[in-house]
Amino acid sequence: MILYSVYENGALRKIRKIDFNDTKVYLIDDIKTIYLWFGSQSSKRKRDFSKKRASNLNNKRKTSAKIQINYQNKEYGAFLAIMDLLKKDLNKDLQIKKREELELEIEDTLELIETGLEIDLEAEITLADHKLSQEENTYEDLSRRLAELQLILLKKKPLEKEIKEKSEEIRKSSSTFDELCWLVAELEILIKKKHLDKN
Repeated sequence: MILYSVYENGALRKIRKIDFNDTKVYLIDDIKTIYLWFGSQSSKRKRDFSKKRASNLNNKRKTSAKIQINYQNKEYGAFLAIMDLLKKDLNKDLQIKKREELELEIEDTLELIETGLEIDLEAEITLADHKLSQEENTYEDLSRRLAELQLILLKKKPLEKEIKEKSEEIRKSSSTFDELCWLVAELEILIKKKHLDKN
């Protein structure tokens, strides 16, 4: 997941976390989905530039991402489920290298593994996402799993009550089953990498 703040001149600046200031426009590239967030007081110029930037990013990909626009206080779907995490610096102390030649489709990823090529974070998530989608998980199972992972990243050990409340929030966000699979896979890998980085 790569976070950008969009400037008045259309420039993108990589950032580590989002403060959801009402004058800001953010672009969040989460591989399968490119999220745009528009603060209620953000300029039309910034919003227009962000849409062009998202389209340009998409045009460079072999497999297009979905572009989802979220307006302040009207957020929905998977974006609503990850807002708390975007306020926290998840990439702190993580050294993640991106290899542009690696594709996100599961067949391509499996071929790369067979040839012995080292896989990157995106390919790791693709594999984990595919495996998770093949398991017999219900929507409720994935909502709870995602809730627990998000709370683990935000604090050390969440309480059962907190997990239930967060799980209910995620279910109300109307994220799709596929979106939940992707987010669960992504966060499990991030948590694992953070744990290894500390050891």
